[in-house]
Amino acid sequence: MIKRREFITLLGGAAAAWPLAARAQQSMPVVGFLNSRSPGESAHLVVAFRRGLSETGYVEGQNVHVSFRWAEGRSARLPALATDLVEHRVAVIVANGPSALTAKAATATIPIVFLSGADPINAGLVTSFNRPRENMTGVSWFSAELGAKRLGLLHELVPKAAVFSLLVNPEEQQAGRQSADVQAAARSIGGQLHIVNASTEKEIDSAFAALVQQRTNALIVAGNPFFTSRRDQLVALAARHAIPAIYPAREFVADGGLMSYGNNNAEAYRQAGIYVGRILSGAKPGDLPVERQTKFELVINLKTAKALDLTVPDKLLVAADEVIE
Repeated sequence: MIKRREFITLLGGAAAAWPLAARAQQSMPVVGFLNSRSPGESAHLVVAFRRGLSETGYVEGQNVHVSFRWAEGRSARLPALATDLVEHRVAVIVANGPSALTAKAATATIPIVFLSGADPINAGLVTSFNRPRENMTGVSWFSAELGAKRLGLLHELVPKAAVFSLLVNPEEQQAGRQSADVQAAARSIGGQLHIVNASTEKEIDSAFAALVQQRTNALIVAGNPFFTSRRDQLVALAARHAIPAIYPAREFVADGGLMSYGNNNAEAYRQAGIYVGRILSGAKPGDLPVERQTKFELVINLKTAKALDLTVPDKLLVAADEVIE
Protein backbone atom coordinates (compact mmCIF):
# COMPACT_ATOMS: atom_id res chain seq x y z
CA MET A 1 0.00 0.00 0.00
CA ILE A 2 1.30 3.47 -0.93
CA LYS A 3 1.45 5.92 1.95
CA ARG A 4 -0.13 9.37 1.56
CA ARG A 5 3.24 11.17 1.39
CA GLU A 6 4.56 8.69 -1.20
CA PHE A 7 1.36 9.11 -3.24
CA ILE A 8 1.75 12.91 -3.26
CA THR A 9 5.38 12.49 -4.33
CA LEU A 10 4.36 10.17 -7.19
CA LEU A 11 1.59 12.54 -8.24
CA GLY A 12 4.02 15.44 -8.33
CA GLY A 13 6.44 13.42 -10.41
CA ALA A 14 3.70 12.53 -12.86
CA ALA A 15 2.77 16.18 -13.21
CA ALA A 16 6.40 17.05 -13.86
CA ALA A 17 6.61 14.35 -16.51
CA TRP A 18 3.40 15.50 -18.20
CA PRO A 19 4.21 16.10 -21.90
CA LEU A 20 5.14 19.70 -22.53
CA ALA A 21 2.90 19.81 -25.58
CA ALA A 22 -0.13 18.78 -23.53
CA ARG A 23 0.53 21.46 -20.93
CA ALA A 24 1.26 24.08 -23.56
CA GLN A 25 -2.00 23.24 -25.31
CA GLN A 26 -3.90 24.51 -22.29
CA SER A 27 -2.79 28.05 -23.14
CA MET A 28 -3.09 27.70 -26.92
CA PRO A 29 -5.98 29.34 -28.76
CA VAL A 30 -8.45 26.71 -29.98
CA VAL A 31 -10.01 26.97 -33.43
CA GLY A 32 -13.34 25.20 -33.90
CA PHE A 33 -13.57 23.55 -37.33
CA LEU A 34 -17.27 22.94 -38.04
CA ASN A 35 -17.87 21.10 -41.30
CA SER A 36 -20.82 19.40 -42.94
CA ARG A 37 -18.53 17.04 -44.87
CA SER A 38 -16.56 13.96 -43.79
CA PRO A 39 -12.93 13.90 -42.60
CA GLY A 40 -11.64 11.24 -44.99
CA GLU A 41 -12.76 12.87 -48.21
CA SER A 42 -11.84 16.35 -46.94
CA ALA A 43 -8.23 15.62 -45.96
CA HIS A 44 -6.83 17.79 -48.77
CA LEU A 45 -8.96 20.72 -47.59
CA VAL A 46 -7.65 20.40 -44.03
CA VAL A 47 -4.11 20.42 -45.43
CA ALA A 48 -4.91 23.64 -47.32
CA PHE A 49 -6.48 25.20 -44.21
CA ARG A 50 -3.40 24.38 -42.14
CA ARG A 51 -1.21 25.87 -44.86
CA GLY A 52 -3.16 29.12 -44.62
CA LEU A 53 -2.78 29.13 -40.84
CA SER A 54 0.97 28.58 -41.16
CA GLU A 55 1.27 31.54 -43.52
CA THR A 56 0.17 33.76 -40.63
CA GLY A 57 2.53 32.12 -38.15
CA TYR A 58 0.22 29.53 -36.60
CA VAL A 59 1.17 25.86 -36.63
CA GLU A 60 -1.23 23.27 -35.23
CA GLY A 61 0.20 21.61 -32.15
CA GLN A 62 2.78 24.34 -31.59
CA ASN A 63 0.83 27.53 -30.99
CA VAL A 64 -2.73 26.69 -31.99
CA HIS A 65 -5.08 23.75 -31.56
CA VAL A 66 -7.83 22.83 -34.05
CA SER A 67 -10.91 21.07 -32.70
CA PHE A 68 -12.72 19.28 -35.53
CA ARG A 69 -16.47 18.64 -35.68
CA TRP A 70 -17.70 16.71 -38.75
CA ALA A 71 -21.40 16.28 -39.60
CA GLU A 72 -20.53 13.67 -42.29
CA GLY A 73 -23.25 14.84 -44.64
CA ARG A 74 -25.99 14.88 -42.01
CA SER A 75 -27.07 18.48 -41.51
CA ALA A 76 -29.24 17.56 -38.52
CA ARG A 77 -26.02 17.04 -36.54
CA LEU A 78 -24.78 20.58 -37.07
CA PRO A 79 -26.66 22.46 -34.29
CA ALA A 80 -25.35 20.16 -31.55
CA LEU A 81 -21.81 20.30 -32.96
CA ALA A 82 -21.92 24.10 -33.12
CA THR A 83 -23.26 24.34 -29.57
CA ASP A 84 -20.46 22.08 -28.37
CA LEU A 85 -17.82 24.39 -29.85
CA VAL A 86 -19.49 27.46 -28.33
CA GLU A 87 -19.65 25.80 -24.92
CA HIS A 88 -15.93 25.03 -25.17
CA ARG A 89 -15.33 28.75 -25.81
CA VAL A 90 -13.18 28.32 -28.88
CA ALA A 91 -11.37 31.42 -30.10
CA VAL A 92 -12.65 31.23 -33.70
CA ILE A 93 -15.05 29.00 -35.62
CA VAL A 94 -14.43 28.17 -39.28
CA ALA A 95 -17.56 26.77 -40.93
CA ASN A 96 -18.46 25.64 -44.45
CA GLY A 97 -21.74 25.89 -46.38
CA PRO A 98 -24.75 25.08 -44.19
CA SER A 99 -22.47 24.95 -41.16
CA ALA A 100 -21.96 28.71 -41.41
CA LEU A 101 -25.61 29.57 -40.79
CA THR A 102 -25.67 27.08 -37.93
CA ALA A 103 -22.60 28.71 -36.36
CA LYS A 104 -24.16 32.14 -36.82
CA ALA A 105 -27.27 30.98 -34.96
CA ALA A 106 -25.15 29.52 -32.16
CA THR A 107 -23.08 32.61 -31.31
CA ALA A 108 -23.03 36.35 -31.87
CA THR A 109 -19.72 36.88 -30.10
CA ILE A 110 -17.23 34.20 -31.20
CA PRO A 111 -15.57 35.19 -34.51
CA ILE A 112 -16.72 33.06 -37.45
CA VAL A 113 -14.89 32.53 -40.75
CA PHE A 114 -17.25 30.98 -43.28
CA LEU A 115 -16.75 29.21 -46.59
CA SER A 116 -19.76 29.63 -48.86
CA GLY A 117 -20.50 28.63 -52.45
CA ALA A 118 -23.57 30.86 -52.40
CA ASP A 119 -23.85 34.64 -52.30
CA PRO A 120 -23.25 35.29 -48.57
CA ILE A 121 -25.51 38.36 -48.60
CA ASN A 122 -28.45 36.48 -50.11
CA ALA A 123 -27.70 33.59 -47.77
CA GLY A 124 -28.02 35.90 -44.76
CA LEU A 125 -24.45 35.49 -43.55
CA VAL A 126 -23.35 39.11 -43.94
CA THR A 127 -24.88 42.42 -44.93
CA SER A 128 -21.91 43.63 -46.98
CA PHE A 129 -18.82 42.21 -48.66
CA ASN A 130 -16.59 45.10 -47.59
CA ARG A 131 -17.98 45.51 -44.07
CA PRO A 132 -19.36 42.12 -42.98
CA ARG A 133 -21.05 41.43 -39.65
CA GLU A 134 -19.26 42.22 -36.40
CA ASN A 135 -18.29 38.61 -35.74
CA MET A 136 -18.35 37.17 -39.28
CA THR A 137 -16.27 37.21 -42.43
CA GLY A 138 -15.14 34.53 -44.82
CA VAL A 139 -14.51 33.26 -48.32
CA SER A 140 -17.18 33.17 -51.00
CA TRP A 141 -17.20 31.49 -54.36
CA PHE A 142 -19.98 31.24 -56.90
CA SER A 143 -20.76 27.56 -57.34
CA ALA A 144 -24.51 28.13 -56.97
CA GLU A 145 -24.44 30.59 -59.88
CA LEU A 146 -22.56 28.43 -62.39
CA GLY A 147 -25.28 25.94 -63.34
CA ALA A 148 -26.05 27.56 -66.70
CA LYS A 149 -22.36 27.66 -67.62
CA ARG A 150 -21.98 23.99 -66.68
CA LEU A 151 -24.91 23.03 -68.89
CA GLY A 152 -23.36 24.94 -71.80
CA LEU A 153 -20.03 23.14 -71.39
CA LEU A 154 -21.75 19.77 -71.13
CA HIS A 155 -23.74 20.53 -74.29
CA GLU A 156 -20.48 21.28 -76.13
CA LEU A 157 -19.17 17.86 -75.12
CA VAL A 158 -22.45 16.03 -75.82
CA PRO A 159 -24.02 18.13 -78.63
CA LYS A 160 -26.69 15.57 -79.46
CA ALA A 161 -28.07 15.60 -75.89
CA ALA A 162 -31.69 16.75 -75.79
CA VAL A 163 -32.76 15.61 -72.34
CA PHE A 164 -30.79 16.97 -69.39
CA SER A 165 -31.21 16.48 -65.66
CA LEU A 166 -30.08 18.68 -62.77
CA LEU A 167 -29.35 16.98 -59.47
CA VAL A 168 -29.95 19.36 -56.55
CA ASN A 169 -30.10 19.05 -52.79
CA PRO A 170 -33.49 20.51 -51.76
CA GLU A 171 -31.96 21.48 -48.41
CA GLU A 172 -29.56 23.82 -50.20
CA GLN A 173 -30.66 27.42 -49.66
CA GLN A 174 -29.90 28.29 -53.29
CA ALA A 175 -31.62 25.21 -54.79
CA GLY A 176 -34.47 27.24 -56.29
CA ARG A 177 -32.14 29.69 -57.98
CA GLN A 178 -29.91 26.88 -59.24
CA SER A 179 -32.90 25.14 -60.81
CA ALA A 180 -34.26 28.32 -62.42
CA ASP A 181 -30.90 29.27 -63.95
CA VAL A 182 -30.31 25.85 -65.48
CA GLN A 183 -33.92 25.59 -66.66
CA ALA A 184 -33.52 28.87 -68.55
CA ALA A 185 -30.23 27.71 -70.08
CA ALA A 186 -31.81 24.43 -71.22
CA ARG A 187 -34.65 26.30 -72.93
CA SER A 188 -32.16 28.53 -74.72
CA ILE A 189 -30.65 25.52 -76.51
CA GLY A 190 -33.99 23.80 -77.10
CA GLY A 191 -33.33 21.13 -74.50
CA GLN A 192 -35.57 19.51 -71.90
CA LEU A 193 -34.54 19.64 -68.24
CA HIS A 194 -35.65 17.42 -65.36
CA ILE A 195 -34.99 18.52 -61.78
CA VAL A 196 -34.04 15.60 -59.53
CA ASN A 197 -33.69 16.00 -55.75
CA ALA A 198 -31.47 14.13 -53.30
CA SER A 199 -30.38 14.89 -49.74
CA THR A 200 -29.43 11.39 -48.52
CA GLU A 201 -27.36 8.51 -49.85
CA LYS A 202 -30.51 6.49 -50.53
CA GLU A 203 -32.08 9.39 -52.40
CA ILE A 204 -29.01 9.61 -54.64
CA ASP A 205 -29.60 5.99 -55.67
CA SER A 206 -33.27 6.76 -56.30
CA ALA A 207 -32.33 9.85 -58.29
CA PHE A 208 -30.26 7.82 -60.74
CA ALA A 209 -33.08 5.34 -61.15
CA ALA A 210 -35.25 8.32 -62.11
CA LEU A 211 -32.61 9.54 -64.58
CA VAL A 212 -32.72 6.21 -66.37
CA GLN A 213 -36.53 6.29 -66.54
CA GLN A 214 -36.44 9.84 -67.90
CA ARG A 215 -33.91 8.79 -70.57
CA THR A 216 -31.50 11.49 -69.47
CA ASN A 217 -28.72 12.16 -71.98
CA ALA A 218 -26.54 14.27 -69.69
CA LEU A 219 -26.44 15.31 -66.03
CA ILE A 220 -25.50 18.52 -64.21
CA VAL A 221 -24.65 18.04 -60.51
CA ALA A 222 -25.32 21.23 -58.56
CA GLY A 223 -22.82 22.57 -56.07
CA ASN A 224 -23.49 21.35 -52.53
CA PRO A 225 -21.22 20.09 -49.71
CA PHE A 226 -23.29 16.92 -49.34
CA PHE A 227 -22.77 16.00 -52.99
CA THR A 228 -19.05 16.65 -52.67
CA SER A 229 -18.91 14.35 -49.64
CA ARG A 230 -20.70 11.65 -51.68
CA ARG A 231 -18.72 12.13 -54.87
CA ASP A 232 -17.56 8.50 -55.00
CA GLN A 233 -21.18 7.35 -55.06
CA LEU A 234 -22.17 9.93 -57.69
CA VAL A 235 -19.25 9.19 -59.98
CA ALA A 236 -19.79 5.43 -59.70
CA LEU A 237 -23.50 5.70 -60.52
CA ALA A 238 -22.84 7.97 -63.50
CA ALA A 239 -20.33 5.42 -64.83
CA ARG A 240 -22.65 2.46 -64.17
CA HIS A 241 -25.49 4.06 -66.12
CA ALA A 242 -23.16 5.61 -68.76
CA ILE A 243 -24.50 9.12 -68.14
CA PRO A 244 -22.14 12.00 -69.07
CA ALA A 245 -22.03 14.39 -66.13
CA ILE A 246 -20.48 17.71 -65.17
CA TYR A 247 -19.67 18.42 -61.53
CA PRO A 248 -19.02 21.53 -59.41
CA ALA A 249 -15.43 20.79 -58.38
CA ARG A 250 -12.19 19.17 -59.47
CA GLU A 251 -12.40 16.49 -56.76
CA PHE A 252 -15.13 14.69 -58.72
CA VAL A 253 -12.99 14.50 -61.87
CA ALA A 254 -9.91 13.39 -59.94
CA ASP A 255 -12.07 10.53 -58.64
CA GLY A 256 -13.17 9.49 -62.14
CA GLY A 257 -15.89 11.98 -63.04
CA LEU A 258 -16.11 13.27 -66.60
CA MET A 259 -15.85 17.05 -66.26
CA SER A 260 -16.07 19.86 -63.71
CA TYR A 261 -16.33 23.62 -63.71
CA GLY A 262 -16.00 25.65 -60.56
CA ASN A 263 -13.68 27.24 -58.05
CA ASN A 264 -10.66 25.69 -56.40
CA ASN A 265 -11.97 24.53 -53.01
CA ALA A 266 -8.50 23.96 -51.58
CA GLU A 267 -7.56 27.57 -52.30
CA ALA A 268 -10.72 28.72 -50.49
CA TYR A 269 -9.75 26.73 -47.39
CA ARG A 270 -6.22 28.15 -47.53
CA GLN A 271 -7.67 31.67 -47.53
CA ALA A 272 -9.95 30.74 -44.62
CA GLY A 273 -6.85 29.62 -42.71
CA ILE A 274 -5.22 32.98 -43.39
CA TYR A 275 -8.28 34.83 -42.08
CA VAL A 276 -8.39 32.66 -38.95
CA GLY A 277 -4.71 33.40 -38.31
CA ARG A 278 -5.28 37.13 -38.73
CA ILE A 279 -8.17 37.04 -36.27
CA LEU A 280 -6.08 35.11 -33.75
CA SER A 281 -3.50 37.88 -34.11
CA GLY A 282 -6.05 40.53 -33.19
CA ALA A 283 -7.92 41.47 -36.37
CA LYS A 284 -11.67 41.95 -36.09
CA PRO A 285 -13.85 39.89 -38.47
CA GLY A 286 -15.89 42.94 -39.40
CA ASP A 287 -12.73 44.66 -40.65
CA LEU A 288 -11.82 41.78 -43.00
CA PRO A 289 -13.70 42.02 -46.32
CA VAL A 290 -15.29 38.82 -47.57
CA GLU A 291 -12.77 37.22 -49.92
CA ARG A 292 -14.40 36.58 -53.30
CA GLN A 293 -12.93 33.88 -55.51
CA THR A 294 -13.41 34.80 -59.14
CA LYS A 295 -11.11 32.29 -60.85
CA PHE A 296 -12.85 29.23 -62.24
CA GLU A 297 -11.28 26.04 -63.51
CA LEU A 298 -12.43 23.57 -66.15
CA VAL A 299 -11.16 20.03 -65.62
CA ILE A 300 -11.73 17.12 -68.02
CA ASN A 301 -11.03 13.41 -67.55
CA LEU A 302 -10.10 11.93 -70.95
CA LYS A 303 -10.15 8.36 -69.68
CA THR A 304 -13.76 8.76 -68.57
CA ALA A 305 -14.66 10.45 -71.86
CA LYS A 306 -13.23 7.48 -73.75
CA ALA A 307 -15.18 5.04 -71.57
CA LEU A 308 -18.36 6.94 -72.50
CA ASP A 309 -17.34 6.90 -76.19
CA LEU A 310 -17.11 10.69 -76.25
CA THR A 311 -14.67 12.74 -78.30
CA VAL A 312 -13.67 15.92 -76.49
CA PRO A 313 -13.72 18.87 -78.93
CA ASP A 314 -10.43 20.70 -79.39
CA LYS A 315 -12.15 23.89 -78.22
CA LEU A 316 -12.79 22.34 -74.79
CA LEU A 317 -9.30 20.85 -74.56
CA VAL A 318 -7.76 24.26 -75.22
CA ALA A 319 -10.06 25.92 -72.67
CA ALA A 320 -9.42 23.30 -69.98
CA ASP A 321 -7.25 24.28 -67.03
CA GLU A 322 -6.42 20.63 -66.43
CA VAL A 323 -6.80 17.47 -68.51
CA ILE A 324 -6.58 14.17 -66.63
CA GLU A 325 -5.47 11.29 -68.86
